[in-house]
Amino acid sequence: MSEGTNTELRMPDEGEVFAVVTGMLGANRIEVRCMDGTDRTARIPGRMQKRVWIREGDVVLVSPWDWQDEKADVEWRYDNRAADRLREEGHVQS
Repeated sequence: MSEGTNTELRMPDEGEVFAVVTGMLGANRIEVRCMDGTDRTARIPGRMQKRVWIREGDVVLVSPWDWQDEKADVEWRYDNRAADRLREEGHVQS
């Protein structure tokens, strides 16, 4: 039985940053603590709503807005196994 440890993790593209969900705000918005040291309000896009469930403590990939740095869009949510691997490799601090 394979564990899937050799699977390729989605890494941030230019302008994207890892973040940990710190709070649920409702209306498809969450609070995140980004790994660049900034707390932001992130928006869950329509393509993810009701398909990808996001909870407090989840590791996500966000894309900060160019015109308003304290806000961002969620691009990706990592499952628990991938999040643990990101923590082990030092990309994410909880």
